[in-house]
Amino acid sequence: MSGYDRHVRRGHPIVFGLIVFFGIIEGSLSTWLISQYDKYNDYPSRAIRDRTGLTAFTSWWTVFFGIVYLVLFLHSASTGSLLTSVTSHAVWLFITWILWTASAASITAALGGGVNCSSTIGHALQHCNQLVAQEAFAWIEFILFTFALIMVIISARRAVLRGDGWGGQLIYA
Repeated sequence: MSGYDRHVRRGHPIVFGLIVFFGIIEGSLSTWLISQYDKYNDYPSRAIRDRTGLTAFTSWWTVFFGIVYLVLFLHSASTGSLLTSVTSHAVWLFITWILWTASAASITAALGGGVNCSSTIGHALQHCNQLVAQEAFAWIEFILFTFALIMVIISARRAVLRGDGWGGQLIYA
């Protein structure tokens, strides 16, 4: 096993664990914001309402599939499973990367590029600190997915070069 493969074997559970961990935080925060705003029907704007919903969906999508990919990798990282292949990882990571890009950028835009909660505008914005945290965790997920996607692209290139094609595994046993 090459050094790269050892790093992937160790790094995959760490990166996917972080993705799931921050997804749970973001999903919980977004779901809480939705419940608080729905309780009194007092969303600051339709943009914040819609983008918080997108972020909640993306978070729980990430948690569910992140756990699936983490368990499958731990169970059969180097076997010929279609779900642990570079193609499967690349497709899911790319779709989810698009969702996180949209979520992070749209909540940032809805907040006007970011809000200082101690300013006059921030004081008028209910749940300001939670909205800023939602924005921050969305960007953290975007960064994690960007890193994971780059690593899977590198692994895909290695699988193709060793003759396994796009159905090859992330690591070579």
